[in-house]
This record gives sequence, structure tokens and C-alpha cells, in this order.
Amino acid sequence: MRAATAKFSPSEAVDFAIVGSGAAGGVMARELSRAGFRVVVLEQGPDVREKDFQHNELKYIFQSAISNDWKIEPNTFRHTESEKARVQPALLYGRCVGGSSVHFTGNFWRFHEIDFLERSTVGPVAGAALADWPITYADLEPYYTKVDWEIGVSGAPGPFDPWRSKPYPLPPLEIKSSGALLERGARKLGWHPQPAPMAILSRDYRGRNACVHCGYCESFGCEVGAKSSVLAAMIPDAEKTGRCEIRANSYVREISTDAAGRATGVIYFDAQKREIFQKANAVVLCANGAMTPRLLLLSKSSRFPGGLANSSGLVGKYLMFNGAGLASGQFEYPLNEYKSAVVTRVLFDFYRLDPKLGLYGGGGIDLRLDMLPIVFALAGLPPDAPRWGAEFKAQLAQNFTRSVNSFGHTTSLPVETNSISLDPDVKDAWGLPAPRVTYKDHPEDLKTAKFFQDRGLELLRAAGARKVWPIPFPEQQMGVHLLGTCRMGNDPKTSVINTDHRTHDVPNLFLCDGSSLVTGGRGQPTMTIQALAFRAADRMIALAKRGELGAVRAATRKG
Repeated sequence: MRAATAKFSPSEAVDFAIVGSGAAGGVMARELSRAGFRVVVLEQGPDVREKDFQHNELKYIFQSAISNDWKIEPNTFRHTESEKARVQPALLYGRCVGGSSVHFTGNFWRFHEIDFLERSTVGPVAGAALADWPITYADLEPYYTKVDWEIGVSGAPGPFDPWRSKPYPLPPLEIKSSGALLERGARKLGWHPQPAPMAILSRDYRGRNACVHCGYCESFGCEVGAKSSVLAAMIPDAEKTGRCEIRANSYVREISTDAAGRATGVIYFDAQKREIFQKANAVVLCANGAMTPRLLLLSKSSRFPGGLANSSGLVGKYLMFNGAGLASGQFEYPLNEYKSAVVTRVLFDFYRLDPKLGLYGGGGIDLRLDMLPIVFALAGLPPDAPRWGAEFKAQLAQNFTRSVNSFGHTTSLPVETNSISLDPDVKDAWGLPAPRVTYKDHPEDLKTAKFFQDRGLELLRAAGARKVWPIPFPEQQMGVHLLGTCRMGNDPKTSVINTDHRTHDVPNLFLCDGSSLVTGGRGQPTMTIQALAFRAADRMIALAKRGELGAVRAATRKG
């Protein structure tokens, strides 16, 4: 039974207005409301819960049931600033209560020590603004552990994992065909397979059901609550406090500020496109690494002519997508990869590449087939397969259950010209400037992706594939991991937020989502985003208790 939720008047100044209910926003909502604060969460998408989810490939993958709809929220894309941006899908993110955590695959890697100190370890990389984080793995480790236990993560430590202060709360998911093949191929090559850390429950946990192995994880919501989305693991706790209102279908257009330069609340459109002002004593942006900088740029004023919290001029800069090196293989026997979780085993032998290879970065490799029948028909067969007719159908029937892909998840360097800005010509359905994406892969990222593609081909051959082929990776024009656009740092001239996630320019405005990241990690940022959110919530609670956030106050009763 869903708890009755709080209802606040827009004219009533709540303690925190949180924009976005995804991986970070859901954590913030729970932690702040449990600490006694009054919280409104503004989510642009609908409020859909477990009972609403369906196994419908057409609806969820092609008709944007729980993700952004480019027909009403267009974006534009260009590779360089000298080009005219064209309208095309370039950003993909969750658009529902729970955000992208609802439809994500469930890969839940921690960043390693190297991810926080790469600049001082490997030195500069030409053409990139590689920087160390102002915090370390040791600073974040307690919060990684908190994510493990509060969200619910299944796994077991491997030989290349960073140190952890507490074991996983749940054992690994049962191995499936792709995991067994990865183990076979890796051991032949002298590599070290391990259970994949997954935000999917291998056993019942905290009143939630274990995975039923339906196969509808990536791009779908979990109807049994086994996927550890914030919708399943965080938002219900926030609502139970009686101090958190989740306000769906609320499309925020501006953060308001007063003459002193403090945030006073948010202006948003409701489901009927009526404009409403929600007063708040502090504002927290958790809208994702594209929508957060866009909202800051939309919130310009005479006091903030370049956009809110943008004295550095870096809001929207250093966009990172993460890279991928992909290969595919066909086997002589059925694998039935359409069942169960997408991934059960992973390789981290190449998480940190040896500089002697002449390569920057690194990543991890898993085997999977994250394609349901329609997508497989469009992109799952080898390049020499027919594309129509009886033989095409025969190959689909034969190979849908016999195919698997190697996915190399790789680094993405921060490049200043890779950015989110406001398109001067294209508007969304609310009349606001569309986000303009400028993105060109750094040459080092392409070299690293090629290295991982080659390792994937080796792995598939060693696992016994009867046919293998590389999946082309042209220059990226679509981002799913939206990172780095409001980076954290100690110097207001070179960053947007400090280590408390407080903006340097506006004392009661906080940012926490993929935009906060200084480096992109090795392809799986969600767990780090959530660890940062738990840590940021602790910092915000402490600031409020010290009276540094003005009128923000906590109720005496704790939830």
C-alpha cells in the first residue's frame, strides 16, 4: 500500500525544492525528509509505479513511455561549435518518477581510486581538461557502502576491486549463459572474470521481491520491485515521512533568485501548462547532466547574465558520454539471452590500462544481448546478413537465441568544447530553448574503445563463437550517461560547485547528479552519483543545522 503523501501549497516556502526524482533526487528526497525537512520534488514526467509497468518493447523503447520524448522535447546536435546544430535525438534520460534509475540496466560499479586522481597519476592529456577530484575514493567509500545496503546491491568482490569497508548485502545473481561464456573465454585468455555488481535483488530484501528473471530490465520498469531503482528503494521511504511531496508532471523552467542573489524557489509548468511558483528556502538540482546546466542557463538575470551559478563560465562545459567498444558473436547452440538480468559476469582486467600500451583510461567488459526481438531485427545480425525476405527471417529465427555481444565500457575525457548550451532557434513544447549538444569524441577515447572492441573479439572467439564481427562505433551523437557539465572543485574559477555540492555563486543552491562528476569513470556512473547524493545530503543537513541555509529548518520529529 502506497503511503499518503504530504501536500504543500506553492505559496508555502518548503525547506528544499528538489528538481528531478532520479538516482540523486530520489536519495535526496529520502534523506532530507527523514532528517525532518519539508521537501517538494518536482518531476517533469508522470508518476508511474510497479503496477503500471508493461513488457511492451514498442511502447518503452520506440514510443518513450518512461523516457524523454523528442517530439515535445527536441534537442539539437553538432560536432563542433563552427557547425549549425541540427534537430536530432542526442540525449536519452528517464522521464518519470524515479528517473533513469527506473529503466537502467542495473550495472552498479564503484569508481576506483584512479578515477579520482587520474590527472596527478597519468599527467595531462592534450586536448582535454583532465583534473583530479577535490575528494578521494576514501572520502566516498562510506557512501558507496551506504548505497550497497540502502539501495540493495548483489555481488561479490573481485581481484581488481577497490577496497570496501563492508561486504555486499546480497550474493551475486545466478549466472546465465553469457556469464558462463565470459568465464570460459576469459580463463582461456588468462583473464579474471568475477560476478557483476548489480542493483538487482538476488534475494528478497527489505520487503522487496527478488528478481523473477523476466528479461525486461534495460529500458523497462521492474514490476516486482527487484531492480533497485529509487522508485523501489528510496521514494517510498521519503513519502512515509509525511514531509515529502512528489509532484509529477512538473516541468521546471527557472530557478528564481532575489536581489541578494539567493534562490527563492522554482517556476514550473504543471500538467496543464499553467505556470506556478513554488517557494523554497533552498533548491537542489538533480535534473541530470544535460537538464541541470540547461536550467541554470535558462535562469539568467541581470545579476546572473551568463546563467545562474555560472561566474566560471563553465556551466554546460566538459560534457562526457562514456565510450564503448562493441563486438558480436554467434554460437552453435541456444543461449536464450533474452531471459533474466542483462549481465551476470564482468571483467576488470583492463580497468586501468598500462601506459606502455600508449593508451589513456580503461574500462570493463561484459557479455550480454540487451536486444529484444524488434531491436535485434534492426541491428542484431552480422553485416553480411540479408536485410529482407525469407533468408532474413530464417536468420532471425536461428540467431536471436544464439547471439551475444561483448560490451567494453570505457572512459570519456572532459573536453571544454563538448557542452550543453541553449539552441537559439529550436524550442520545446513549452516554448523554451532546446538543449544544444556539441560533442566530438577525443581521439584517445576512440583509441581506447578500439582496444576494448579488439579484446571483445578475442573473448568471443575464446568462448567458442562460431562467427564474430566488430560493431562499428562512429563518432558519438547520442548520450545516455550525461556527465561533467557542472563539475565539482575548490576553485570557483574552474568549477561550479564545491565539495558540499553547494554552488560557488548561490549559497542556498545545490547540484547533485551526473553534472557534478569531474571525470566520467569507466562507463557506469550511477552508483557514484548515488554515493555523492548520500554524501551531499549529509553535508546539506549539517549546513542547515548550523544555520547556514537561512530559514531552512527541520521538524523536531524524525522519520
